[in-house]
Amino acid sequence: MKKIISLLLAGAMALSLLAGCSSQSTAQAEQTPVRLNEVVHSVFYAPQYVALELGFFQEEGLDVTVAIGNGADKSMTALLSDSADIALLGTEAGIYVYNEGKEDYPKAFLQLTQRAGNFLVSRENEPDFRWENLKGKSIIGGRLGGMPEMVLEYVLKENGLKLNEDVEIINNIDFSSTAGAFTGNVGDYTVEFEPVATTLENSGSGYIIASLGAASGYVPYTVYMARDDFMNSHPEIIEAFTRAIYKGQLWVKGHTSEEIAKAISPQFPDSDVETLTTIIERYKAQDTWKADPMFSEEGFTLIQDIMEQGGQLTQRIPFTDLVRTDFAEKVMN
Repeated sequence: MKKIISLLLAGAMALSLLAGCSSQSTAQAEQTPVRLNEVVHSVFYAPQYVALELGFFQEEGLDVTVAIGNGADKSMTALLSDSADIALLGTEAGIYVYNEGKEDYPKAFLQLTQRAGNFLVSRENEPDFRWENLKGKSIIGGRLGGMPEMVLEYVLKENGLKLNEDVEIINNIDFSSTAGAFTGNVGDYTVEFEPVATTLENSGSGYIIASLGAASGYVPYTVYMARDDFMNSHPEIIEAFTRAIYKGQLWVKGHTSEEIAKAISPQFPDSDVETLTTIIERYKAQDTWKADPMFSEEGFTLIQDIMEQGGQLTQRIPFTDLVRTDFAEKVMN
């Protein structure tokens, strides 16, 4: 009798284990693949990496794979060519496509950052730096028409400097090569994202002396976009994606810089937790990240002001033509 009971128990345990494995396999099978293209890989996008590392996307039934565009134009191309379902990029990329007259132009549905994420790096330590100090100097800037370059030009003009008259901007260096060019003695200053800016500082190659984000104000610097037909065909994916990022935003808001650094450290194997903590603290101090996914209409006005001043805007666009707030509204309620 004891043998029969033992056999029954063993059988029940085996069935239980098989059921558990089956349940896990089913859960994995139910994960919907999503192709995300991010403009660059930067600590600037910490809430996204929190969502990836802490499993927020999986909780929403999404299997997100990430590719790096290395430029808003390239990330937009990936979106338009159906090489990506969603892209994290600058709002300006969507404005350009809209003004080209494309019928199925991508729309923004989620705002991630509300400040520019790059910093001015000098060869010398300038604790009392003022923007007028740049007079007669040269700066390694960004791609013409790109958001980093336009924000730089906007800040310089707002501080009374005339481009390529009072200050020279070097625009012929690829985004991924600017730091190398700077260490190779090109330019008096360079504008860099993190973790590159802090890496230059830690190596003794430069000093972070000013924040472009603090100088330019609140602007929808990076947002998530998708083609309108994709959003209409797969609203459940966009809603789940928005909810996962919102979880990441709330987590970042409620945790310390060191806790965030530890959470996202697998995304940046070449940076230690101490360096990441320093970078995140710098971003937190200037209120870089949105605490919710809602796209700011005020920021949309400012970004068009910046583009207009930079001679890159052919016509102004109504907020509701390029931005969908329905998904953000739904996950926040």
